[in-house]
Amino acid sequence: MDWAFVNRNWEKWACNSVGSAGQPLKAALLINYDPTGPSRLLSTIAEEEGIEADPIEVGEFVNFVKRGNYQSESFFIESNQYVVTSIHESWFCGRCMNTSKPAGEGAIVYKTPSFLFLALYNGSIGAASRAMAAVDRFVWHLERRNL
Repeated sequence: MDWAFVNRNWEKWACNSVGSAGQPLKAALLINYDPTGPSRLLSTIAEEEGIEADPIEVGEFVNFVKRGNYQSESFFIESNQYVVTSIHESWFCGRCMNTSKPAGEGAIVYKTPSFLFLALYNGSIGAASRAMAAVDRFVWHLERRNL
């Protein structure tokens, strides 16, 4: 694993995509993930921006992804419950069920061979499109190196 490459690309990407007003994402989380590894091998938080992820919550989220019951279960991030709305080969999207924001909140989860990438955004269809474009820009770098 080329951690310097991952960190360098995360830093460049995050400063242009996450957090401040006008950015497509409100938060992003990169989690080490090996779905074929032994259960004693814990996933760890590799990078985070705009969120202070709780390791226990992250573990429960990873278990949700491993189970793969996207249509019959929901997942929690920062006390928000998300229901999966669309499923694709290597990624899925979810909408927050208990948001107080009028336009809503969403999540995009992208699975690469080595990572789970979680991106959170505020808004509806237009915001989701901008968020997906931001996710795609970062994931392209990981997939180039088969990470």
